[in-house]
Amino acid sequence: MSYIDTIKSLPQVMTPGSSACQGCGGELITRRVMQLAGSNSVFAVPPGCMAGAGVDGWSYQNGCTAPIHITLLDNTASFMSGVSEMYQRRGRGDVNIVAIAGDGATADCGFQSLSGAAERGAKMLYVCYDNEGYMNTGFQRSSTTSLGSRTSTTPTGSAINGKEQNAKYVPLILAMHNIEYCATASPSHMMDFVGKIKRGLECSKRGFAYIHVFSPCPTGWGFAPDESIAVARRAVRSNMFPLWECERGRFMLSDSNRSPITIAEFVEGIGKFSRLNEAELAELQRAADARWELVKKLCG
Repeated sequence: MSYIDTIKSLPQVMTPGSSACQGCGGELITRRVMQLAGSNSVFAVPPGCMAGAGVDGWSYQNGCTAPIHITLLDNTASFMSGVSEMYQRRGRGDVNIVAIAGDGATADCGFQSLSGAAERGAKMLYVCYDNEGYMNTGFQRSSTTSLGSRTSTTPTGSAINGKEQNAKYVPLILAMHNIEYCATASPSHMMDFVGKIKRGLECSKRGFAYIHVFSPCPTGWGFAPDESIAVARRAVRSNMFPLWECERGRFMLSDSNRSPITIAEFVEGIGKFSRLNEAELAELQRAADARWELVKKLCG
């Protein structure tokens, strides 16, 4: 069955309406993950864009057809570890335990509980939709925000010119925890995305599975809503966001990207990068090239 047929055959778990911004990458990612996991699942969505968009519901009305919890910003993985253990003890290992969190709740506030759950091998799938900032509260920088990005806490001006540090590469950090499954994915490569979510769900029955998804944000980043998929595709094609997976320690490339575009082509038309100077652009290119070479070596 093709990925299109798979999607067509599965009912929606997330309700049709949400207050997410037009062109939101996180909304598409969340909707598809929930659809693939199905109603025999328990979801956790911590404070952030998706919780704020009503995925969890409003006024005591559920926003999806499966149990869903708004965890704290910093305890999502530990909370779901306990939920997973409870279902295991009740002989309900068939239930999918799925966390869907932004980069702030993953790479920053929630990293301690995430790392602990990964190290323990908690049976769950953790999906991070990475829009490179705390978007729900007005786009403050996070540790996954790219160098040179204009945010409300790293403005462009005479004192600083956007974020001054390169982004933390969370998926490789998680892979080094020796987890069952780790992957990167993008909404621009939906067939790859669907396959990885399905593998992540399967691997979560044996241990911890983590998928880091590129999630372009028109509102915060400053581009037109209908360009989200194009921006995501350019991120992959420029090696700003390479696609790979690692199952039980074996790394595999998902896209060999034999004719990459430049980082200058990736950032073109994205408002948060509009004030990049030549040195910052060169550093972004160097960092992307170095990451790509490292990933290729890991994948053999």
